[in-house]
Amino acid sequence: CAGLPTDRTVVTGTGPDDLLKLRAGPGLGYSVVLGLPDGTVLNRRDCVTELGQLWCKVSLADAPRVTGYVSADYISPR
Repeated sequence: CAGLPTDRTVVTGTGPDDLLKLRAGPGLGYSVVLGLPDGTVLNRRDCVTELGQLWCKVSLADAPRVTGYVSADYISPR
């Protein structure tokens, strides 16, 4: 297995008119890189806890150079 270990995961639970915010760092204080609709496939790397909230570092499956952090509450294994 070459490279970093990653797990495929998918954005869920944001609702039909909402987006999951991909942030520059693990926390609400970080800037939003972009919004991800439900069903977006991500590659999940390591997760960290910040102020009681679990944040996971992810990259877009379709655009691996786009990386950031998302709340673990809104992703689930594929």
